Amino acid sequence: MKISILYFTKSGKTKEMAEIVAKGMKNVNNIEVGVFDINNIDENFLNESKAVVFGTPIYYANTCWQMKKWFDESRNYNLEGKIGAVFATADYIQGGAATGMLTIINHLMVKGMLVYSGGSALGQPFLHLGPVATKENYEKSKYMFEVFGERIANKVIELY
Repeated sequence: MKISILYFTKSGKTKEMAEIVAKGMKNVNNIEVGVFDINNIDENFLNESKAVVFGTPIYYANTCWQMKKWFDESRNYNLEGKIGAVFATADYIQGGAATGMLTIINHLMVKGMLVYSGGSALGQPFLHLGPVATKENYEKSKYMFEVFGERIANKVIELY
């Protein structure tokens, strides 16, 4: 089954975390992952995906404008019924990562997606809204991003 990861990056950190999420997904049998910058998406792969995970840098306590623009202009993609999830990179946890992630989660719900993160029900690492990498925890957070990817892939297998 296919899963798409869509991200925007300016510094390369969000792209790196997207690749770590993909690594976790590939730990699950029968999962094929496509990792795409939002400006260079394989439309067929995205349309065939059972889940779409969005990665965003956080600026001024919100998602980046490029991701917001993508959601505003993504009428050609039918995301309804797919699992949707989100992760973020930020300079500081106090910078509003949760607010930015909730902004994307609102978009996922409007698009008819089934929002999933793994939450706290699966134990540590707790991924309430999705993982966040900050300057303070960047290297340590890589494990959390890989677990997140694996949890999303397992849920795709379970539901589809």
